[in-house]
Amino acid sequence: MPGEAGAVHHVHWHEWGEAGRPEALMIHCALSSGRAWAGVAEHLGRDLHMTAFDLPGHGRSASWNGERDYHALATANAAQFCATPRHVIGHSLGATIALRLALERPECVKSLVLIEPVLFAAARGTAGFDEEETAMRPFVEAMERGDHVAAARAFTGRWGGGQPWEALPEAQREYMIARIGLIPATRAVLYEDAAGLLAPGRLEALQCPVLFLEGERSPPVIGEIGAALEARMPRMRRRVIKGAGHMLPITHAPEAAWEIRTFIRV
Repeated sequence: MPGEAGAVHHVHWHEWGEAGRPEALMIHCALSSGRAWAGVAEHLGRDLHMTAFDLPGHGRSASWNGERDYHALATANAAQFCATPRHVIGHSLGATIALRLALERPECVKSLVLIEPVLFAAARGTAGFDEEETAMRPFVEAMERGDHVAAARAFTGRWGGGQPWEALPEAQREYMIARIGLIPATRAVLYEDAAGLLAPGRLEALQCPVLFLEGERSPPVIGEIGAALEARMPRMRRRVIKGAGHMLPITHAPEAAWEIRTFIRV
């Protein structure tokens, strides 16, 4: 495991669970931190020893200086925690990083849990993708005019936990506003597949078992992404959390933990 001043990036991490249990690496969503996994970890403490690092520019990890592709840097951060193969669990942006880790460093990954991976390129050409582009137009326009408050409001309105912007604690709003510029930094990978995750034959060659978790109330594009990945990943299974939206690891932590526990025990 890297120290806080790792060779790739200055990294902070969180740990839960009993020592000696199977190892798991958890990768959080954008505008959050590794602490977002605390609810899920509470229910998996007897099953796993869990590590969740703060992505670049998030939590207590160092800021991203823009000199290296953000998604590649985050994936390299994740690889630092994989001295031995482990269960890798990612949510949203974190799930796309988890998938990239499995494809680029398969020796690191024992199993893969993808919770609503926002790999929009997989759904390109579908109605869900078109709807997503329309829904995110207010965010794009706010970023173009430099209005980070409006951009954060628009982004969390689409991909947040369902609370109105005004109902969020002030500190949380300020945290997200300060980091909203990191969202466009991943667009080339998420929308254009700049990392080649969807290249012919690449997903088909993935050997580890994969669980795709999605919320019943999530944006339609998530289902389109799930269908696209399922068609190409021979060892993938899909499960839907009833009543949940995109932030299901937080809003439906017991249900998410149950699905993960069942999956890793098979």
